[in-house]
Amino acid sequence: MASAMLIVVLLAMASSVVLASDPSPLQDFCVADKASPVLVNGFVCKNPMDVNAEDFFFSGLNKPGNTDNRLGSNVTAVNVNKIAGLNTLGISLARIDFAPYGLNPPHTHPRATEVLTVIEGTLLVGFVTSNPQNRLIFKVLNAGDVFVFPEGLIHFQFNRGHKNAVAIAGLSSQNPGVITVANAVFGSNPKIDDGILAKAFQVDKKVIDYLQSQFWMDNNN
Repeated sequence: MASAMLIVVLLAMASSVVLASDPSPLQDFCVADKASPVLVNGFVCKNPMDVNAEDFFFSGLNKPGNTDNRLGSNVTAVNVNKIAGLNTLGISLARIDFAPYGLNPPHTHPRATEVLTVIEGTLLVGFVTSNPQNRLIFKVLNAGDVFVFPEGLIHFQFNRGHKNAVAIAGLSSQNPGVITVANAVFGSNPKIDDGILAKAFQVDKKVIDYLQSQFWMDNNN
């Protein structure tokens, strides 16, 4: 009986590991058929006979993103929405451009671990561990340095230099998702009750109202 229970537990653990990541391919490829009305976890496969090289191709990652914004940064994501052939392959990447003192603000990828490589410039990067420690783990990176952000943890990148910076990020999902903390909390639609946020952050409601007005306008323009 005990051995049978152990087998059940092990199978359950194995299943949870499998379900925690992108589905594994069961054939050579499963190019996303974005025109299909069928809803699945990911995308329905295109007929393999209709697949061609363009389904696995993206051009333009050599071009700098526009950093003329409040944060001074720009993320060019190359995920399954850009390359249909990434469907079921469990990987994507992004180019991140930073103006001097530009910031990729605290955010999380709910479905992916991130590996960041600095191509140009100097970045201060870090992530925060989960409750209750909430430990900040950070490091200054220069060109050629690599840093890993564990799946689901809040992290950031800041250009502390006087020149532009560029980084390339690899992510362990075809569609990692992104939740920018400030945008989600203060720019949600509809708004989170200001009394709830005032209590959570231990500040006056007027502070929350101001932040919500700023982020809500940015998110809904």
